[in-house]
Amino acid sequence: MNVLSIAAASFSEVAAFHPHFDVLGLLLALVVGFEYGVRRLAEHHAPRGEPAVTRRQRLLFHSGLLTLLVTSSWPIHDLAESSLYSVHMVQHMGMTLVAPPLLLYGIPWWLLRLAVRPILPVVRVLTKPLVALFAFNAVLGLVHVPAFVELSVTSELFHFGMHTVLFTTATMMWWPIIGPIPDLPRLEPFPRMGYLFLQSLVPTIPASFLTLGETPLYPIYETFPRLWGISALTDQVVAGLIMKLGGGLILWGFIAGVFFTWWAEEQRHGRSPIRTVTKV
Repeated sequence: MNVLSIAAASFSEVAAFHPHFDVLGLLLALVVGFEYGVRRLAEHHAPRGEPAVTRRQRLLFHSGLLTLLVTSSWPIHDLAESSLYSVHMVQHMGMTLVAPPLLLYGIPWWLLRLAVRPILPVVRVLTKPLVALFAFNAVLGLVHVPAFVELSVTSELFHFGMHTVLFTTATMMWWPIIGPIPDLPRLEPFPRMGYLFLQSLVPTIPASFLTLGETPLYPIYETFPRLWGISALTDQVVAGLIMKLGGGLILWGFIAGVFFTWWAEEQRHGRSPIRTVTKV
């Protein structure tokens, strides 16, 4: 009982509840935009004979928003900024590997196409596989630089801007996998798996520094209250494991999904998947 009381007091001290109205406002704007689009714009822009939005798309879209809400609000946001770097890593995983694909799958293609049409030439360049892969991983590398980490937890404005760039480049990275609009189709199955495989390898570098480091890489986290007695070094190791294992499971789950869907499609058409790979 005494241990539980101490843990509760520590948690209350580190992450006292307060609403994040900026996050709530942004997500509310996305909900309003989505609902306005599927209700008001569908009549003139949705393809004839197709539903403006399916139940599955609604579920995926709102699941993506819920992921952003959970990872950007109390208590995850507060713990990430004031105590545990491992929670910061959970926040990043949700923002980059969970929310973007859910949102891209959830927004009807005609509505997303309408939204990006004014900047379609720019989107076309930014979502080229090599450009998207490089941009996302360059940003991913920068946000693990100690100076950037310290600035992100001491400046709310920088923190918001960093997360915006991280989420944007993550969306670019997922675009060639999902191909949400006909103008910018997704990669073919075999290149798609190779692309995801490369993405699963790159984070190994920062994850290795986190898990194998003998001293904390981020001095700012050593100055924070140690929630539940977790040391800064242990916290750092856990963060590295979350990055490598958690991120790897998500990406390899997508690879498996692409492979088995592709295999079933080839079998359905009476083609040999092995022969198809050889042609590629």
